[in-house]
Amino acid sequence: MSSSLILRSTLPKALVKRSLIRSSTQIRQATSDRFAYVPGGPIYKGTVNDPTTFPPPSKTHGSYHWAFERLVSAALVPMTVAAFATSGTNYPIFDGILGLSLIIHSHIGFDSSAVDYLHPRKFSVLGPIVKWTLRAATVGTMVGVYQFNTNDIGLTELIAKVWAA
Repeated sequence: MSSSLILRSTLPKALVKRSLIRSSTQIRQATSDRFAYVPGGPIYKGTVNDPTTFPPPSKTHGSYHWAFERLVSAALVPMTVAAFATSGTNYPIFDGILGLSLIIHSHIGFDSSAVDYLHPRKFSVLGPIVKWTLRAATVGTMVGVYQFNTNDIGLTELIAKVWAA
């Protein structure tokens, strides 16, 4: 209170009036702006009480999806043992199945992280970019593992050589 009294007495009235007019027009422009800054976070459409939108039901993203994730994770243990118990050069099909299963398992895990932490409602641009980057990296990795298994020593032979080194 006392600081405003001192300010009023020391500054000319025209200067104070001009600064008040500028600040009020800035406030009006900031509130009419479509992408106005809101302290504390991004701007969401709707209110806090609006329900979230749910995706349409799909067999690929329901209980079948969950069961497939668990099946791949559980099958990796015996597949890994079988691939290393037999030689990869004698049974190249084990190499291919193991490589494909590892890639699918990794893709599902990274995709779950992206879905959980980069929700499209909050990250409308970054979420799809990360999702498509993951898909492209998964396809590139599949091509690389296929090339490595068919044109080189294979996945299990590589791991056996690295393990023995």
